[in-house]
Amino acid sequence: SRLMDLPTCELHRLGEIADLVASVRLSRIRKQKLALALKNEGYIPKLLQLFQVCESVKNTEGLHLLFHIVRGILYLDKAILFEVMFSDECILGVVGCLEYDPCLPQPGWHREFLTKAAKLQEVIPIRDPELRQKIRQTFRARYIHDIIMPNPSDFEAGFLSTLNSFISSSKEEILHALQKDEEFLPEVFAQLKNEATTGEQQCELMKFFKEFCAFSFTLPEKRDEFLQTLAKLGFLPTLEMLMGMDDLQVRSAATDILSYLVEFSPATVQQFVMQEAQQSKNDTQLITQIIEHIICSPDPEFGGDNQLMEILCALIDPEKMLDIASNLEIFEFLDIFYDRYIHVLTAPLLADTSEEWYEIGNDNFFFFFPLKGLTYIFYFLVQLMSLIFLVDNYQTAEILASVLELLSFCVERHKYHMKIFIIKKDLLRRALVLMKSKHKFLALCALRFMRRIIGLKDELYNRYITLGNLFEPVINAVLDNRNKCNLLKSASIELFEFIQKEDIQFLIAHIVENFSDALESVKYIRTFQGLKTKYKQEKDQQNEKQN
Repeated sequence: SRLMDLPTCELHRLGEIADLVASVRLSRIRKQKLALALKNEGYIPKLLQLFQVCESVKNTEGLHLLFHIVRGILYLDKAILFEVMFSDECILGVVGCLEYDPCLPQPGWHREFLTKAAKLQEVIPIRDPELRQKIRQTFRARYIHDIIMPNPSDFEAGFLSTLNSFISSSKEEILHALQKDEEFLPEVFAQLKNEATTGEQQCELMKFFKEFCAFSFTLPEKRDEFLQTLAKLGFLPTLEMLMGMDDLQVRSAATDILSYLVEFSPATVQQFVMQEAQQSKNDTQLITQIIEHIICSPDPEFGGDNQLMEILCALIDPEKMLDIASNLEIFEFLDIFYDRYIHVLTAPLLADTSEEWYEIGNDNFFFFFPLKGLTYIFYFLVQLMSLIFLVDNYQTAEILASVLELLSFCVERHKYHMKIFIIKKDLLRRALVLMKSKHKFLALCALRFMRRIIGLKDELYNRYITLGNLFEPVINAVLDNRNKCNLLKSASIELFEFIQKEDIQFLIAHIVENFSDALESVKYIRTFQGLKTKYKQEKDQQNEKQN
């Protein structure tokens, strides 16, 4: 069909052009016709010449009209126009027009940023000039989309879908070109592993590689090929080495990359971890690195501990290993984990054979650390001792809370191995001491650890709890908070409600027989009255059977 007639590109007709561009926004066919007409007549370069004239003579009205025209052309959302607008010849003119938003009191400074501040930083030299130009073009498109264009209203939300697709397809082209270059990725890895690489260079390399991986993993059709390429380059051993670096930025980027890998291809990391556990007997392994970063973090709240905990949980979850290993292989891996790694995780909680404890900060807060009998490497010992004596109470409490969360996960997922470990090390007793901490979130973590154990309704666990009189710290917490309304009191009562609801008679009998007098002061709590009623009913039934 016939293309749309355009007004001549002259200064006095800018108002007509702006009205024409605005009039087609609701018609898909008219938008297409206008886009083809603008492309065929080379109209955009002519508009940018008018922009130079208006800016040189400070024609404010013309500049405002050109803003609306260029913005409207962008909202046509046609790829044939994006190629022209984001080219080296036109981009600065397009950005210049978008600086003169009539809603702003002063024009923007986007051209100055693009020409002076935004420079293409090549961590590894890019030899292909077309690829370098494509990278620049994609950056400019993203800058216009993310920074210059105002947030679209609900009505305009879909108007830039083609621009989003243009940016995504450009990134795919760049990614494919870099992967196709047989020298590029090997050179990145060589630089990362080279001891001569400076800290700043290594940091920039990791920032680039993190972004490279983040986008690569989001492309399902290219993901497997990318993972194979990484495997050939020794990706995971390199990542393990980088996670042990002192530079926080390098370590953080390595953790982010590992997180992407665990999210999109957990089997790859699990297989590596299992093979590493079977082939090596030293402690400098990926799981050890992750655990050490969790328990030695100088700033647990903002140090990415939650991310590391998610990674560790994914790597030691038996259900997620079933795709790559048999039940026997998973059991053998857990044997290795509880023989070699769990001691690193529980070091902040465990006392040595003489049960001497270091006290930190106040009479109610203990940080357990074994005085002798350590099997860890000297470096790890120094790190942990530094943690004990240098961090303040809140930081230590955060670390202990993270440890208890991970141990609670292990209670649910590693029922057999964790049961043996808890009873052998008397781990629950050590955890319940933390219920006296001034940090209530830590006391809650200790209580939640016990709740997970009781939730399994395991007879051996129940006997361990009663023989050790491990309900005493929980009863004391209820009594200490009898006149308060807080989460610790509620969680404690919920624990006893669960025992009552599930009718765990072994525990009910222990609680009533040992703590009945102490609980007289909280008669108003129906849960404890219910436990006594359950206990009495069970006694009556037993007497009837005997009679």
